[in-house]
Amino acid sequence: MPSGYTRTYKCNNSSYSNLDGATLVESMAIIQYLEETRPKPSLLPDTPLLRAHMREICETIVSGVQPLQNIGLLSHFHTEDQYKKFTKYWTERGLQTLEELLQKSAGKFCIKDKLSMADLCLVPQLYNAVTRHELSLDKFPTVSTLYETLLKEKTFSETHPKNIKLKG
Repeated sequence: MPSGYTRTYKCNNSSYSNLDGATLVESMAIIQYLEETRPKPSLLPDTPLLRAHMREICETIVSGVQPLQNIGLLSHFHTEDQYKKFTKYWTERGLQTLEELLQKSAGKFCIKDKLSMADLCLVPQLYNAVTRHELSLDKFPTVSTLYETLLKEKTFSETHPKNIKLKG
């Protein structure tokens, strides 16, 4: 990641980070704080319309996909199979929405050819969908191509879970 950015850790199923002497909770608050305090490189698209499209993608992921993939939901189901069916259904529904949005906005990244907050939201949720929930991205060609491209980017390859060892 660009210098000045801090790795986030999982605590009680919530992202948190200690930045500038403050503990911030939740991914979007952390990402927006970083954008406002460390604006280079910017994680915002250049125009208001592109920023709105970025926010649509972020909200779809953060509000519509991530909470329904949460492992903490498992205890609310009678069986693990029920949980898996639930997460598969809702994750695929969110991925279909993302496929439609990204068909209109994607280039090399979620919003044309500039890395944005949307890319930072997308990669971890697709990682969870593919690994934890064993979903295929075959039905979502734009999402799949974008994910494979993003995984090759230094920002994502260096922070991939297989390359990170959290210190207690």
